[in-house]
Amino acid sequence: MLLQSLRLPSFSLKVGSFLAALLMFGCLVFTSSVQAERIKDLVNLQGMRGNQLIGYGLVVGLDGTGDQTTQTPFTIQTTLSMLQSLGITLPPGTFTQIQLKNVAAVIVTTTLPPFAQIGQNLDVTVSAMGNAKTLRGGTLLMSPLKGADGQIYAMAQGNIVIGGASASANGSSATINQLNAGRISAGATVERLVPYELAQANFVNLELKNSDFSNANTIAMAINKKFGKNIALAMDARVINIKSSEVEQGDRVKFLSELENIDVTTAKGIAKVILNARTGSIVLNQAVRLEECAVAHGNLTVVISTTPVISQPNAFAAGRTVESAVSQVSLNQAPGSVIQLATGASLTEVVRALNAIGATPQDLVAIIQAIKAAGSLHAEIEII
Repeated sequence: MLLQSLRLPSFSLKVGSFLAALLMFGCLVFTSSVQAERIKDLVNLQGMRGNQLIGYGLVVGLDGTGDQTTQTPFTIQTTLSMLQSLGITLPPGTFTQIQLKNVAAVIVTTTLPPFAQIGQNLDVTVSAMGNAKTLRGGTLLMSPLKGADGQIYAMAQGNIVIGGASASANGSSATINQLNAGRISAGATVERLVPYELAQANFVNLELKNSDFSNANTIAMAINKKFGKNIALAMDARVINIKSSEVEQGDRVKFLSELENIDVTTAKGIAKVILNARTGSIVLNQAVRLEECAVAHGNLTVVISTTPVISQPNAFAAGRTVESAVSQVSLNQAPGSVIQLATGASLTEVVRALNAIGATPQDLVAIIQAIKAAGSLHAEIEII
């Protein structure tokens, strides 16, 4: 975007001004081609991670859009258990007579971040698990959230916010977005801590988000240059071991703060093309390149039309009405187009060229796979 805003100097400019403008243009191009990233954007501190929490609860206050209790008996069982815990006991035999249209059973999920403290608030996601039509306007009752060890780490409760809408009349309905899942901002309160031994060991380990030997070595060299000692060593393509006790002087938080803000120039990633076979979506990175090749593409259309034919006897005949169908099949193949791709062309240009000749997203998926099989595409293809 910056380069597009530049304009060539007019011919009335002096030679000195033109050279100055040209020098500035060259500096801008050089600066834009070199991108430095902070270490904190490339790595995670080993052992510092979130923990998933899950819980089961009830949502009340729905406008007749709750679970149908005849098909979701667990909603009634949960409601009766809640009423008993509140000191309310229903007479025997009323279990089958209860109709709870304003109640829905839900699953509550969230992530407990590292270093979370007791009393800290967390956002939670509430999802219907029965046949409720919508959770709009509902309130989640107190629900314990448990970790993988079965311990309760948070309690959730609050009003649900739904980002969708629906309308219906005379048997017709329209729905926007998902109505059976919503969020509660700051809807959970942390009740138990997860211990993190940050300052116990004499070293810390950094884990690259994407394994790469070049980037691991570059980060280790940048750390050693920053602190003036050989304290960082790349163990493999992902883990970097740092002897923090030699330079932190008892203040590990300050050391990690200086460490994560070091700028490094990373190497280009692996050339990769992501293909979504269900939607035909194509995502590629800047490292994808092609060798010279030619691509031919043509469309084949098959049209099948069926016309019902009804044979009805005369009014006083003893026959019966017979219904049959006549089908017609037609094939229409559009003329193919051939495009030549030069060596070094980016895949973005290829996709644009194939779109110009009428290739659909599903066609692009097949064509890109064929170019890869022909040896002209130097990239890793991942199908999701």
